[in-house]
Amino acid sequence: MFDVSATMFLWIKALHIISVVAWLAGLLYLPRLFVYHADCEAGSAQSETFKIMERRLLRAIMNPAMIATFVFGGLLLAILNEWSASWLYVKLFCVFGLAGLHGSMGKWRREFAEDRNTRPAKFYRMMNEAPTVLMIVIIIMAVVKPF
Repeated sequence: MFDVSATMFLWIKALHIISVVAWLAGLLYLPRLFVYHADCEAGSAQSETFKIMERRLLRAIMNPAMIATFVFGGLLLAILNEWSASWLYVKLFCVFGLAGLHGSMGKWRREFAEDRNTRPAKFYRMMNEAPTVLMIVIIIMAVVKPF
């Protein structure tokens, strides 16, 4: 859609990768915190510590990283203009899946903050795997471009 210098393109791509790595780190770590938090007694010192950790992870790392991922990814889409590629739609579907998980994790964090969690640690262990599966598909689509 628009032209940028090769150097600018590489900077945008690098910033996109940095953002994705930070976002995925949070998406993989937050459910692990939930696993441990689910086994704590509500109102305990340990529970209160987890609440702080979860809030800071979501607000200070995950939210900004997700926004940056979408901004730099959107710029790359505009520059590359590969809308006819089928792999792109699979990748974008998975990216929006990650965004949906992000939103769910925000909801779960609020439930923990209000001592309203009803899910067992096993649920969060299973949810800890979802970002990994989506990440694998996203990377294969972006690198291999199988179709």
